[in-house]
Amino acid sequence: MATHLAAVLPTKGQPFEVQARLAPKPGPGELLIAVKSVALNPADHIMRSTGLFIPTYPTITGFDIAGLVLEVGDDVPTDHGPGPRFLPGITRIAAYAASVWRSCDPDYGAFQERCLVPWQHAVPLPDNGVSISWNQAATLPAAVQTPLCAWDAMGIPRMGEGAASRDIGKREALLIWGASSSVGTMGVQTARLLRDDPTSAFAAVYATAGAANKSYVGSLGADRVFDYKDPQVVNAIVSAARSDGLVIRHCFLATGQLALCQAVLKTFVGDQEGGAQMETAKIGSAPPVPADAEVVSGVETIMVMPPMVEEERLRQFQYWLGTHLRDNLAKGTIRPSPEPKVVGKGVEAINDGLDLLLHGVSCTKLVVELAE
Repeated sequence: MATHLAAVLPTKGQPFEVQARLAPKPGPGELLIAVKSVALNPADHIMRSTGLFIPTYPTITGFDIAGLVLEVGDDVPTDHGPGPRFLPGITRIAAYAASVWRSCDPDYGAFQERCLVPWQHAVPLPDNGVSISWNQAATLPAAVQTPLCAWDAMGIPRMGEGAASRDIGKREALLIWGASSSVGTMGVQTARLLRDDPTSAFAAVYATAGAANKSYVGSLGADRVFDYKDPQVVNAIVSAARSDGLVIRHCFLATGQLALCQAVLKTFVGDQEGGAQMETAKIGSAPPVPADAEVVSGVETIMVMPPMVEEERLRQFQYWLGTHLRDNLAKGTIRPSPEPKVVGKGVEAINDGLDLLLHGVSCTKLVVELAE
C-alpha cells in the first residue's frame, strides 16, 4: 500500500518526528489531498507546546494546506454547476484542515504529504488566468476564514445582505487591530469589500500596524492606518473618526492588546446613530480572550471560533471558502497576503519553522514546501 511522510507529534511539548504513514481513503464528503505546501500559524506552536485541542497522542496537527485533489469520496461535487467542483488529478485547492473537529485524528492533520479534508473546507484555485502558487495558496484558508467568522460572530451582515438606510447612509468605520499579521491583512481586504458594498453600514476601514507596514496595509484597502506603538493611538483613532463624521462600533482584533480596542470602542458607546443611541459595541478577537480581561460596559468581546456543530460548521466553511473566497479570488478582489516566506522543504522542516514563528514575524507568512 502507498505510504507518505508525516510530521507526527508524539506527545505534548515534544518536537515533531518524521514517520511514514499509510495513505488514508476518503469517506463520504471528503477529499484526499496531495499536499504541496503548508503555512504555519501561531496556533500550531501553541498546540505543539501545550496540547491545546489534542485529546490523544500521537497525532498530526496543522491547519493551512495547498495541494492537488487525488481522490474524492461519495457525495463530493464533481460535475458542472455554480458551486465548487473537485476533480481528481485536476483540481488545485487551498484547504483548512479539519483535525480539531475530528478529535485530532492523524489522517486529518495538515503536516503530512497526504491529508483528508471535508470538501466544504476547500476552495478550488482559479483556472481563469489568475496565477496563484502553492505557497501563496497555503496562506489563504485560516487567514480568510478568521475575519469572515468574526464578521458573522459580531452580527455584521454578509455582502449584499445589509440594510444601510438611505437616510442614515454609511456612518461606521470598521477597525482592524494588528493589520499586518496574516489574519489582519485579510481582515483589511474583507473589510474593504464590506466598505464597498452599498448595503453595508461601513464607510471606511481603519487599521493599526507598525510604522514599517503602514503603506502595505494601506495598499490592501485601509483608508487610515495608525501606528499601534504610538502612545496616543487611541486618541488618534477616535479623533480621526470624529473628524470623518463616523462611529466605530465593530473591531476585529487580529493580534495586539484587547484593552486598547476596548478603549476606542467605549468612546462611541452612547453616541447617537441615525437618531438612536448606540448601546453596544463589539470586538471579535482572534486571540483567546484572557480570563482576567477587563469587562467594559457597553463593549462585548467575542472570541472568534468556527461552530463546533458539524452541520453548521460545514455550511459556514462552504460560504467562507467555497463562495466568498472563491468568487473574490477569481475576480482578483482578494489576493494572497502577506507574502509567503519559505522556511524549508519537506515535513522535517516543520519544527524549525515553528521555532522561527515562535520568535515572531511581521507582515510575512511562513511556509513549508512539501512537494513541487
